[in-house]
Amino acid sequence: MAYLRNSWYVAGWDHEVAEEKLLSRRILGELIIFFRDSEGQVKALQGVCPHRFAPLGRGVLDGDVVKCGYHGLGFDSTGACVHNPFGSPPKAMKIRPYPVIEKYSAIWIWMGDEDKADASLVPDFSFNDPEQAWIGKGYMNVKASYELEIENILDLSHIQFLHPTTLGSGQVSEGHYEWKQDGEVIWSNRDVYGEVMTDELSVAMGVEPGAKVDRWINVRWHAPASMAIFAGAVASSRPKSEGRETPTTHLFTPETETSSHYWYAICFPKAMGPMGEAMANEQVEFLKMPFETEDLPMLEDQQINIGDREFRTMKLGWLPGDAAGARARNILYGKIDEEAGAA
Repeated sequence: MAYLRNSWYVAGWDHEVAEEKLLSRRILGELIIFFRDSEGQVKALQGVCPHRFAPLGRGVLDGDVVKCGYHGLGFDSTGACVHNPFGSPPKAMKIRPYPVIEKYSAIWIWMGDEDKADASLVPDFSFNDPEQAWIGKGYMNVKASYELEIENILDLSHIQFLHPTTLGSGQVSEGHYEWKQDGEVIWSNRDVYGEVMTDELSVAMGVEPGAKVDRWINVRWHAPASMAIFAGAVASSRPKSEGRETPTTHLFTPETETSSHYWYAICFPKAMGPMGEAMANEQVEFLKMPFETEDLPMLEDQQINIGDREFRTMKLGWLPGDAAGARARNILYGKIDEEAGAA
């Protein structure tokens, strides 16, 4: 599978890269090692020792030097070998460093050309600013392609059928759906009128459980697979301005051709005080159940049925809700082809 390399991918939540610890993670099929230097800055290096291909994640962090757990070779944050227990450090044994940015409670990595790593290209997830919001965070490792994840979030018509007692209701298919393109950003927007949501969703959106509401679910996609859902509800026939909109974060990064990382979050304003913090923690736990017991097995079974075929080349059926996902994938594939052509 070809990946878009000159782009920012999420590598983890900020808290996952702890001081004096190594975090090993496979991204776009490559093993990467993450750590914080003595100044607290996140660094990323190729995660395989060039001597005998041992995983550096099985080594130790000694100050600002990653030491291989197999023969003790040490590499600094530039990837240079600076320590050799058996003599002078071999200059030929250099590993690749990767640009990283810590922003919006996440660690972002640039897998392409280092000179093209532009911090301004990180998508806007400012609602995940820990200075402004209480953020409940979650993670799943999914044995399915990130392309299936893009499809899953951009077409939320499935919540009526896959999540009937958690995130959906019988009224979802009766709602109004439209999609739009804003530059290279895709929006998939759904409005449901006169809906009775689950009690948990009603509490999260600040409406009376059991009451009829008008709900909106607006999904935003940035290439390659950084997504946000802006969802809210209000008492039926009342203006949206009277409702509460709660953003959720959905960040996908390919692990391999048939597996992906999934970081998700829900946030509430710090202005809500302790109640906002409690809601962030409670609601992310609520989301964990449908994500792990409903989405996860469905996506993984889809991947089993696809096997090693490329999603891009497969003949797919068509429903109205597929439009946003198809357009997003066309943009993504176009950018991948353009990058390959330039190379």
